[in-house]
Amino acid sequence: MKEPIAQLDRVRLSYQEQLAETLAVSDLSFSVYEGEFVSIVGPSGCGKTTVLSLLMGLIQPSGGEVRLLGRQPGDRTQVGYMLQRDHLLDWRTVEENVLLSLQVKHLCTPERRAHARQLLETYGLSAFAGHFPRQLSGGMRQKVALIRTLAFDPKLLLLDEPFSALDYQTRLRVADEIYSIIRTEHKTAILVTHDIAEAISLSDRILVFSDRPARLKTEHRVCLSQDGPPSRRRSAKEFSELFDTIWKELEHHGV
Repeated sequence: MKEPIAQLDRVRLSYQEQLAETLAVSDLSFSVYEGEFVSIVGPSGCGKTTVLSLLMGLIQPSGGEVRLLGRQPGDRTQVGYMLQRDHLLDWRTVEENVLLSLQVKHLCTPERRAHARQLLETYGLSAFAGHFPRQLSGGMRQKVALIRTLAFDPKLLLLDEPFSALDYQTRLRVADEIYSIIRTEHKTAILVTHDIAEAISLSDRILVFSDRPARLKTEHRVCLSQDGPPSRRRSAKEFSELFDTIWKELEHHGV
């Protein structure tokens, strides 16, 4: 059996505060394998983003083990992190923003620069390479943010509600585009989202977290008769049934 790209094994995380200890994650275990697109849904404040921080190595667990590519997290060249907002630098052009990830990680070789420019070309942004972020739509900015994340060829993508700042129609279109890019580039991805429909339309598996402290409440493998981009997958006959199932699992908490 393949080794998982990412793995949490009985992870516990508590925060020490002045008057008390807050338990954020309790006995959490799951694995993500190469090529999978896995979504995490759960009540607000349950610890979904905290799990991404554990995988990035930004925080250390209080107990249990976090493994990334068979090792403890910390190698930032192996993980790309895409946030809710694009965080593009207004004074840098699109190409300069894309190359920034290479410069920060000291990976700005001629080969990687050429790869970054090829990504812009492949995904329809080369004509905007000299533009500044203020000249782009919200959807285009998110595509630039993803290409910036892909430029150093990470093994795992962590996506923290990357579509939440977009209006509904743009969100659907950009989800299709970003899903296509991730699949074309054969990337493994973990998405945190509050949107159940988004999770179903994008994912191979969905992990449903409990209220805080975060535990794995249920796991669903997404098997839809309608294949293709997320917008098309939403029309599958199994979609509404899975949506209702997950909604009922979360209805006492809200997402």
